[in-house]
Amino acid sequence: MTKLKLGAIPDDKPVKITVELPAALHRDLATYAEVLSRESGQQVSDPVRLIVPMLERFIATDRGFARSRKMPGGT
Repeated sequence: MTKLKLGAIPDDKPVKITVELPAALHRDLATYAEVLSRESGQQVSDPVRLIVPMLERFIATDRGFARSRKMPGGT
């Protein structure tokens, strides 16, 4: 079984966004959604729903960002 960094997507109201992705990144996002669906047993019908949790996970695990927030004058 593959260990993915992203877990099951909470069932909440989707947020509509407009973003332009390179074709290769979109294909990877769709493939990730397929793998996540198989691994979690929860159907991810729209890969766009992965973007927010991926960004949240990325920011939450970015140590440099966490350090900069703790520094005086950080965000």
